[in-house]
Amino acid sequence: MENVKYSVVVPVYNEEEVIRETYRRLKTVMDGIGETYEILFVNDGSRDRTAKLAQEICRQDPAIRLIDFSRNFGHQVAITAGMDYASGDAVIVIDADLQDPPEVIPAMIAKWKEGYEVIYGKRLKRKGDTLFKKITARFFYRPLRSMTEVDVPVDTGDFRLIDRKVCEALKKVGERNRYVRGLVSWIGFRQIGVEFVREERFAGTTKYPLKKMIRFAADAITSFSYKPLKLATYAGYILSIASFIYLLFVLAERIFVGGTAQGWASMIAINLFFNGIILIMLGIIGSYIGRIYDEAKGRPLYLVREFVNFSPEIKETGGR
Repeated sequence: MENVKYSVVVPVYNEEEVIRETYRRLKTVMDGIGETYEILFVNDGSRDRTAKLAQEICRQDPAIRLIDFSRNFGHQVAITAGMDYASGDAVIVIDADLQDPPEVIPAMIAKWKEGYEVIYGKRLKRKGDTLFKKITARFFYRPLRSMTEVDVPVDTGDFRLIDRKVCEALKKVGERNRYVRGLVSWIGFRQIGVEFVREERFAGTTKYPLKKMIRFAADAITSFSYKPLKLATYAGYILSIASFIYLLFVLAERIFVGGTAQGWASMIAINLFFNGIILIMLGIIGSYIGRIYDEAKGRPLYLVREFVNFSPEIKETGGR
C-alpha cells in the first residue's frame, strides 16, 4: 500500500443529501494539495442511504474508505474510530455537513508543516447556527474552561488537523464517554488555531438536537472536572450554617417572645429547598458513578459491520 500523507476522517450519520457533495469538495481540495491522501467515511449507524452511497463512492475511488458501524455509537466514537484506522502522517477531522469548509484544510496543512502538531479550526462567525445555539455555545465553552485545568480553546469544534504522534497518543486514552476536543487539549503538544467562518449546513438537519447537546456538555464537564462534586461539600457547609442561624433565631423567639414559632408554610418551603439541594447533589454524584460503571464494564467502544477499501493488515491493527 502506498504511503499516505494525509487521512481525512469524516463521521456521517443520515447524510444522504450531502455525502456526494462532501466527497466532491474534499477531493477537489486534497487533489489540489498534490500529495497522497485517503478519505475515511465512518458511518455511525445511519438509517438512510448514507452507507450505500458511501460504498458507491468507494467503488469509484480507491482513495476513499468506509468504516461501517454495526449501529449508532455516537459522533465522538465515530471520530475515534476514524483516528484508529487512519494511516496518514497527519489526520484531519471534519464533519460531513460542510459547515466547516474543506477549503480551510490547506491552511491547516501549512501550519502543520511549520511544526505545529495540533491545528484546530477557530470560528470567527457562525452563519448557520440559530441564536439559541450561539448563546448555549457561549455559555458552555467559557464556564468549561474555568471549571477545568485543561485549556480547551473557545469557539472551536472537532474540525482540526493532528499529527501522527498526537493520533497515537489518543489511542492510549481508553475512556468510554469521550469528548475528543478536550482529550486533544489534555494530551498537549504544540497547538495553534486557524480562523474561518462557519457556513450554513449544505443540506439535511442537525444531528445535535437539544437532548444530545445536554448529554455532550455533561460528558465534557464530567470528563475533565471534579468541581461539580465539590459543590456538594460547599452546599453542605452553607446549608448547615444557614440552618444553625435559623435555629438560633427560633430559640431567641421562644425565650424572649414566649410564643411558639408559627408558619408551617415557611417550614415546608425550607424543607423542600433543602431536599431539592440534596437530590441535585445526589444526581451529580450519580452521573460520576454512572461513568465509573460504563468504564468498568469494559465493552468495546464500537463494533464494525464492514470495511471497504481497507487492506487486511490495516483491519487487524486498528480498532478497540
